[in-house]
Amino acid sequence: MSETSGGPNEGSGGETGVVPEAAVKSAPRLSLVWLIPLIAVVVGGWLAFKTLSERGPTVVIEFKTASGLSSGQTKVKFKDVEVGQVTAIDVGPDLKTVLVTAELKHGFAEHLSENTRFWVERPRVSASGVSGLDTLLSGAYIAMDPGDQGRDQRRFEGLEEPPLFTTAEPGRQFVLRSPTLGSLNIGSPVYYRQIQVGQVVGYALDDDGQAVSIEVFVSAPHDALVSGNTRFWNASGIDFSMSGSGFSLDTQSLLSVVVGGIGFDTPETIDSGDGGRTLPETFPLYPTREAAHAKTYSRKERYLLFFEGSVRGLAIGAPVLLKGIDIGKVLDIQLQYSIEDSEFQIPVLIEVEPDRIAIRGDAASLEGVNLIERLVSSGLRGQLKFESLLTGGLYVDLDIYPDAGPGVVGTYGDYDLIPTIPTPLEALTTKVTHILDKIDAIPLDRIGRDLGTTVAGASALLNSGELEQTLGALRATLEQVRGTVEQLNHSIAPELARTLEEGSRALEKAGSMLSTSSPFQADLQRMFQDVSSAARAVRLLADYLERHPEALLKGKGR
Repeated sequence: MSETSGGPNEGSGGETGVVPEAAVKSAPRLSLVWLIPLIAVVVGGWLAFKTLSERGPTVVIEFKTASGLSSGQTKVKFKDVEVGQVTAIDVGPDLKTVLVTAELKHGFAEHLSENTRFWVERPRVSASGVSGLDTLLSGAYIAMDPGDQGRDQRRFEGLEEPPLFTTAEPGRQFVLRSPTLGSLNIGSPVYYRQIQVGQVVGYALDDDGQAVSIEVFVSAPHDALVSGNTRFWNASGIDFSMSGSGFSLDTQSLLSVVVGGIGFDTPETIDSGDGGRTLPETFPLYPTREAAHAKTYSRKERYLLFFEGSVRGLAIGAPVLLKGIDIGKVLDIQLQYSIEDSEFQIPVLIEVEPDRIAIRGDAASLEGVNLIERLVSSGLRGQLKFESLLTGGLYVDLDIYPDAGPGVVGTYGDYDLIPTIPTPLEALTTKVTHILDKIDAIPLDRIGRDLGTTVAGASALLNSGELEQTLGALRATLEQVRGTVEQLNHSIAPELARTLEEGSRALEKAGSMLSTSSPFQADLQRMFQDVSSAARAVRLLADYLERHPEALLKGKGR
């Protein structure tokens, strides 16, 4: 703003006037009019930030079908609590699956990992039970099982069946290996002392195709019952066995008969040391309780036996017994034809566990000694015997037969050969065959012809007249003999009786004479004494003459 100055003649009264200066002030840069929109922008930004910060994670779940699911209506639940909602459902790029997009609540991002599982909860009826009945009224929903461990993940493959246990359920999972699955299935119960403590949660064929891996879950606190020495066995159906001791029937429950089951226990005969506290990666699944409780030994030896007769009834897995004690089993049976001697032979491969035999005495003395050679030289032989006459099953029996004589252990390939002897039935058949051969050697035709000739001659003799005459003469002779006997009874018998009576009286008199109190006995004793005195005198005379023969001429000297 500029200043203006006046001339000397300006003003009134001839005085010089002062012009007032105007005050200049700056206008405000921000008007109050713009404050309200600014506050609105700040509040809107804060609300947007709060909304975005409180927004939960978005996940994509892949299912084979979207049956029962609806965008904007189907809920995502965890333990029946709503934790999210389905926002979109699309078909997968390969047209084989559907992609379900769901938005979860804030705070669940840390629970989304590669171990998180999703599945559609709907009514289901299976052999293990009935589930999802509450969805008949509320509709299907997506159930969630959080996984706190593992790397973060936002895309998941949904389960077609609900898991049998969740990560929140306490317990432990174990893996069993079995040659076959049998009647087991997902949901089959797991028993401990006939009390259900878990169930089968999965199974898969091994990569090599030689066995099946079965996953079981044992809930807490029963999972502490599983140790390194625990034995699992297949408790499916009814275990019926028959042996020489009788019939055996074993089952866990009616449910295990229908859907199968697994039982486990820790045998009390096994010492649970450090090995019992260390759990293996996999447990073997035994076919029966008896097989699970049987002792197992790590050292095994294989031998070969050749049998000449029939082995019908002998199967792979048949027991091998020594003195009636189970020490092994049959591994293989073959039928071979020998071109050299044009005969069939049947090699049987057995596997025995030598540690089943307790050594009494100094075991160090057996070092460097082939025990099987010593036993074979002592008469060890293999023989097939009937395990049961009802089933016709056979087993391999090893025993010492002293009458078999010393034997030698041979070799066939990589196996030692144990000599064999025929079965009792074969030995009996051989004896019967020998008897029949001897009977067959008898000239039965010639004997029959001779017997026929003899019978014809006897018939001709019986029918001849000479025989009748002979019989008549014999009859007359018998009549004469009868008359003679009657004459003896009437005439000779009384005389014989009197003679015997007189002889009896004579013997009585002789007895009275020989009695010690009779005079005859006394005279006889005196006679014997005199004879004895005379004999003594003669003996003295003979002794004197022997010393003095000249006494016969000169007489007795004085």
